[in-house]
Amino acid sequence: MDGLADKVVLIAGGATGLGADSAQRLAREGATVVVGDLDGDGAKRTAAAIVDAGGRAVGAQFDISDDDSVRELVAFAVDTYGGMDAVHVNAGDMGSLRKDTNVVDIDLATWDRTIAVNLRGHMLVSRHSIPALLARGGGSIVYTSSIASFTGEPQRPAYAATKAGINALARHVASGWGNDGIRANAITPGLILTDEIRQGADPKMLDGMLRRTRSPRLGEARDISGMVAYLMSDDGAWINGQVVNVDGGTVLR
Repeated sequence: MDGLADKVVLIAGGATGLGADSAQRLAREGATVVVGDLDGDGAKRTAAAIVDAGGRAVGAQFDISDDDSVRELVAFAVDTYGGMDAVHVNAGDMGSLRKDTNVVDIDLATWDRTIAVNLRGHMLVSRHSIPALLARGGGSIVYTSSIASFTGEPQRPAYAATKAGINALARHVASGWGNDGIRANAITPGLILTDEIRQGADPKMLDGMLRRTRSPRLGEARDISGMVAYLMSDDGAWINGQVVNVDGGTVLR
């Protein structure tokens, strides 16, 4: 894709799964990647794999729910490579997701933790990244949202509410700084067969999910990383403030 070579991209949540795959895809496109994650060792492993493949990357530990930690991660990216051109905000707390029941039963600590990571944390990455992007004349922010943000489910209310908030956050950033050269978009994946899901999911559940799509297969991490790269590239330069479904046609909008 055009325009990614030599760009500095921060991946906020890139130790494993979709974030790691996006980091590797962007590096293959020629970008220099800073991988941040609560699992600092995992972030460094992702970066090391990129370097071993001939790319440029560093890994760092950070906590997306902590304002100082987010500020330090952005400063680390700028100090290490002289600036920052794009950000992929992808962090999530899978432990809280498993406890996200319904509004009657959910433990308030689970609700608060989900908000802290999925919504407040995404806001923190945005607020500290925008000045760095403006210093380079603009750039791209891509958020990982979910089709849960608009489908409606009988469970996972905290997750769905935060993902809907991420969609609104992307539109806010695009509206506030689009004329200054910043593009902000959200990707709403359907079910993606990450390694964790492949190992732990009930095959009957996967078959049921496949029947609800308009595709002959379920999603792969490459489907999301390809869209991340596109939205950050010059090929996607006129896309701003959008919520983009990548779900095999599960949801038609």
